[in-house]
Amino acid sequence: MKILYIDMDNVLVDFVSGLNQVERAIQEEHSGRADEIPGIFALMSPMEGALESFSELSQIFDTYILSTSPWENPSAWSDKLNWVKQHLGEPAYKRLILSHHKDLNRGDYLVDDRTKNGADRFQGQLIHFGSDEYPNWDAVTSFLMSQA
Repeated sequence: MKILYIDMDNVLVDFVSGLNQVERAIQEEHSGRADEIPGIFALMSPMEGALESFSELSQIFDTYILSTSPWENPSAWSDKLNWVKQHLGEPAYKRLILSHHKDLNRGDYLVDDRTKNGADRFQGQLIHFGSDEYPNWDAVTSFLMSQA
């Protein structure tokens, strides 16, 4: 079975949806460091199509969530775990990996919206979510299903 890693922020979860729920003064206080706002990761909604795609892909791939978590925001670690439990349920049970070095994980595919934190050195195929080739979950799922 092929191994698939999926990033959280702006791939499974809509970061902006959480930011929109934070008071303007707090946003300004954390200007340039919005990911350090305590509790922000608990406020985020799923990206359109993400939950359905995760469910479908996890039946065919050995699927993991591979995400970074801000070092200066300790609540982010537990908030991400709770988000996965709430939104992804059983298919994601004990499949959350938090790392600042994504390239240390081995697999066939990584779906990520950025090339930071080792995503650019991942030793499988990087599927650049939000790019022209993979603009949304429909495009990602279609491609991955053709590779299964």
